[in-house]
Amino acid sequence: MSSRKGQRDAARVVRQQLARERRRRRTLWVSAAAVAVLVIAGLIGWSVWSSQRSDDFTTPPGANADGTGIVTGGGPVTVDIFEDFLCPACKQFEQTSGATLEQLVAENKATVVYHPVAYLNRFSTTDYSTRSSAASGCAAAGGKFREYAKALFDKQPPEGSAGLSDDELIDIGTGVGLDRGSFAGCVKDNTYRTWTEHVTDEASRGDVTGTPTILVNGKPLADRSPQGLTAAVAAAG
Repeated sequence: MSSRKGQRDAARVVRQQLARERRRRRTLWVSAAAVAVLVIAGLIGWSVWSSQRSDDFTTPPGANADGTGIVTGGGPVTVDIFEDFLCPACKQFEQTSGATLEQLVAENKATVVYHPVAYLNRFSTTDYSTRSSAASGCAAAGGKFREYAKALFDKQPPEGSAGLSDDELIDIGTGVGLDRGSFAGCVKDNTYRTWTEHVTDEASRGDVTGTPTILVNGKPLADRSPQGLTAAVAAAG
């Protein structure tokens, strides 16, 4: 009798162990499924957020169809200028070849698209590249993008500094003929900051790795002199 009772007790212990093991496995499967659901939900949420982030921006008047730059002119050859208002080489290019670009536009030989990117924020303590680019969007809204861009380069702060303040950016706009009230409101409200992010993100996706980058009908311009620029546009036309 004692032997049979011992066997029954042993069998009960085994059954209990098997039941615990089944419960443990079931808990693991439920936990794994829950984690998988959370991962999938996270990926979907990130994808939606990323898509919304890339699409959620305010484009200033005068921008091209994809919102990556301000268009001047309507000539058959497209010249894309990727510039950062804190970039000394961009300032040099503007001073040496900016007038040539304007002449090519005036002669209806080229369409020039200016892409004010924010690549050099790390060389400013106040994200000056972003702030100046966003302010140029405000200038575009007031019909003075080129005048404002040239003035920004004329007053370009040194790399590593705080850059110009928002009030100084507003003063520059007023100096080129923009209405102080509307321009100041646009700058202080960061109206075109999301546009600047879009311009910069799309330039990076397009393998633009530095500034200035000049493309003539999509091909990099090697000779950035006025003569080289004129020759490249003539050859592309």
